[in-house]
Parts: sequence; structure tokens; C-alpha cells
Amino acid sequence: MGFAAFATVVFVCLGVWQLQRREWKLDLIARVDARLAAAPVAAPGPDGWAGITADGDAYRRVTATGTYETGHDTLVQAVTELGPGSWVLTPLATAEGFTVLVNRGFAPPDRRTPADIAPPEGPVTVTGLLRVTEPGGAFLRSNDPDAGRWYSRDTAAIATAGGLGAVAPYFIDADADAPGEVPVGGLTVVQFRNSHLVYALTWFALALTSIAITALGLRRERGPSEAGRSGTARSESGRGDTKRVAVGG
Repeated sequence: MGFAAFATVVFVCLGVWQLQRREWKLDLIARVDARLAAAPVAAPGPDGWAGITADGDAYRRVTATGTYETGHDTLVQAVTELGPGSWVLTPLATAEGFTVLVNRGFAPPDRRTPADIAPPEGPVTVTGLLRVTEPGGAFLRSNDPDAGRWYSRDTAAIATAGGLGAVAPYFIDADADAPGEVPVGGLTVVQFRNSHLVYALTWFALALTSIAITALGLRRERGPSEAGRSGTARSESGRGDTKRVAVGG
């Protein structure tokens, strides 16, 4: 019974925790929706890099003006609504003096030669979504800079591999350009899983099940004990009656 009671407490705590996680997720979704609807702001410069976080800045609409550094395109493996292919990341030397990687969009396998993905020359203004760096790689796949195999948009590692020096700890997912152009921008998917209510209900259901099992166990323990006490009482009553009959004779 002690284990069942302990399990009940654990299940209830997990259910409450999931409800708290749900509130956090709903707040995050609301904040991201507000960022997506807001007018773009200037991309953060070096003075603001230390304070950039996923919770506070991801999917903020930003804009930057500068010149693309040709010959430094990096292809990062991607799967999109257009199929498998690569994201094309190109460093943008901004007018403010810092460098930021721009995810110019998606290139299919047959359209990713240097000529296909060459960035425009001269000054450009890029508008898109701020995305926080993705260090390390993807699930079960680590980036391999020496072999030129990239599975995540790790800004620091890409900068080191390309000899770019310091770059922003974020990249910009560029908005879509003219139809038919490669890379294809504007493919960012902004979606958050929010199954916390389902998880909470599952934990609470397990808590109720544990309570029911505990109650059933207690009832079964009382049953034999009460039956034993009742039998003992009847036996003692019978012995008393026998003695009274013997005296009367």
C-alpha cells in the first residue's frame, strides 16, 4: 500500500507539472505570434548578442542591409514541403560592421551548384526571421565541417570552417524572393507541439487508478480481519451457552 500511495503522489505532481508546462507553452506561442505580426526591427549588433535567447528572440522579424560575401555559401541538409535538399547559408557583411549568416532559402539537389546558388552582388536589404544558432548537429547526426557535411545551422562552427571570424549568434531566415528563384525563401515553419494537457490528464488518470488500487487493497485487508473477529465472537458465545446448560443440569 505504501508504494501505491507514493505512486499516487508522484502521478499528481507530474500532472500539475504538465499543466504548468502547458501555461508556459501557451505564453510562448502568444509571444511568438506577436513577434510574427510586428514590424521588422534592425538585426541585433554585437552589443546585444549576449542577451539573445530562444525564448526571448526566436522568430522576431528583423532586417539587415549589407553585402553578401561570395564564395562562402554553406549547404545544410534540409527536408521541406518541397522535398529533401539543402538550406543555403551565406554571410552578410552588414553596413553596421558585423557579419550575420543569412539562410537565403532552400535548394533542391539538382539546383545547388555554385552558379545556381550564387548570391546577388552589391548592397542588399534582407528581411526575415531571427533564428537562434543550432549547435552540434541534428538528432543522431553530428556536423562534420572537414567533410562539408552540415545537419544544423551552427553559426559559430560554420564561421570557423569558412574562416569568417566572429559572426552573430543567430541567423536570419530570409523571406521569399520572386517566384521561381533559387534558393527558395520563406519556408520557415513556425509550429509548437502542445500536448501538455493530454499528458496531464494521463498522469491524473494514473493517479486515480492508483487510488482505486489502494482502496481495493485496504478493503481486502479489512475483510479477513473482520471475518476473524466475527468468528471469534460467535465461538465465545457458544462456549458460554454450553456452560450455562451444564450448570442447570
